[in-house]
Amino acid sequence: MHDDEKGVSPSADERPWGYYRVLSEGKDHKVKRIVIYPGGRLSLQRHRLRSEHWYVLSGEGIVTLGDQDISVKAGQSVDIPVYFLHRIVNTGGDDLAVIEIQSGDDFSEDDIERIEDDYGRITEKIQI
Repeated sequence: MHDDEKGVSPSADERPWGYYRVLSEGKDHKVKRIVIYPGGRLSLQRHRLRSEHWYVLSGEGIVTLGDQDISVKAGQSVDIPVYFLHRIVNTGGDDLAVIEIQSGDDFSEDDIERIEDDYGRITEKIQI
């Protein structure tokens, strides 16, 4: 392991919609494996300091990206530019597994502005 790279998360970080595990984290990136349970969905959110790339490993869902809804399934990917509203919902009967690659200046949970959330986790607006 390089000095600028943190270790892999040994356990899953549970959320109401499923869970995620950090696979790699360094000063220039963070990679997560995200699993969304059937019917679950992430917050409608945006980030001011990072972009994301989602690659679907298995399952099917709908990604909201700005004002577009994009159907996705295994083998497909979506790029999420900085400050674009986005979310993903699992529309299938099986778990939806996604690899999320973050790049930018801040990979912390502090760089999440939640606009809508099924689980009551709306945050203050990020100042740009």
